[in-house]
Amino acid sequence: MDKVRIGIVGIGNIGTAHANTLFGGKVEGAVLGAVCDISSDRREFAKENYLGVETFDDYNQMFASGLIDAVIVSTPHKLHCDIAMDALHAGLNVLVEKPVDITVSKAKAINELVKTTDKKFAIMFNQRTNDVFAKAREIVKSGALGELKRTVWIITNWYRTQRYYDSAGWRATWAGEGGGVLLNQAPHNLDLWQWICGMPIEVQANCEVGKYHNIEVEDDVTLLTRYENGATGMFVTSTGEFPGTNRLEISGTSGKIVVENGTLKWWKLPEDEREICFNATDLFPSIKCEYEEFVTQSKDGEAHKKIIQNYVNSILNGEELLSPGTDGIYELTLSNAAYLSSWKGGVPIKLPFDTQEFDTILGERQKNSKTNDPKENKNASGKYSKRWQVNW
Repeated sequence: MDKVRIGIVGIGNIGTAHANTLFGGKVEGAVLGAVCDISSDRREFAKENYLGVETFDDYNQMFASGLIDAVIVSTPHKLHCDIAMDALHAGLNVLVEKPVDITVSKAKAINELVKTTDKKFAIMFNQRTNDVFAKAREIVKSGALGELKRTVWIITNWYRTQRYYDSAGWRATWAGEGGGVLLNQAPHNLDLWQWICGMPIEVQANCEVGKYHNIEVEDDVTLLTRYENGATGMFVTSTGEFPGTNRLEISGTSGKIVVENGTLKWWKLPEDEREICFNATDLFPSIKCEYEEFVTQSKDGEAHKKIIQNYVNSILNGEELLSPGTDGIYELTLSNAAYLSSWKGGVPIKLPFDTQEFDTILGERQKNSKTNDPKENKNASGKYSKRWQVNW
């Protein structure tokens, strides 16, 4: 195989952006093989804009057509795993949009299926391509920051108006979307948080439902975590604050890093703080730190393409996946555990948690959901919006 023929399921905003990238020849070694959408308007759009590319209204027919080797799934969240598993069963490689689904139980199911195949399974965690976050991970994973003490991410610049939530019937509903800011806006941040710092062993959360908007899911969250070594974490996110903040601070025994406004600031202690604490003769020592800065060179609009290119390279020549789909279970574990904690009155939830209990409570909320008929997005532009990039 010298060219990967990629089919896309769902050509709304993000799916159309991916289709444009592939049809425009911007991914080396890949072509747009086919597209699928239940909307006749979107299929008509595809016929007019992707000449020679077959369109389908049934993804299983596309999978069986012989026209594609791989698929990108860009449908509503709750359909991701079902479609991805059907694609794997059909012998196709799969790339899914984030989050991998809305429940950890679904994520576990696809992880088990992937083990039985030789196909590539990736997830669109495009912000992993940002060099500043990659540098933060390198510093933490190398041990250069010492033992983790505390990590705090304030990511409150996901501002949304009521008009945004009213723009589609599935938005901000348990039945339609499966959650609020944790499941829609913040998955990239939750993924990066665990990718850089590792997974905690306990989650405690306060998820405020409709605090700033007329919606049935959360739009303001404070999440507390505890790590195996005793370190603590805090994650604060909201769609109801303006101006917001995007600031990640990670403190360790050898210094700290702060990521903000596209810059990583790194303070390095001359020796481990624990040694300083117990060996210093001064009551209030003045400790001179070495300081470095790293400014991002990553460009807006390139992140999604980089993940698709990595996906294609992995299929063609075995390049290691930057965002393997099996990693999708981690950020979903954090958001599911946060919901469960909040539903149970803010109690700490130890990881791994009871997925059956979570699914039962979520199911009850979905039954009572006020989802309206989804409105078709007839005018998806296909441009990689700033809201899909790192939101500094």
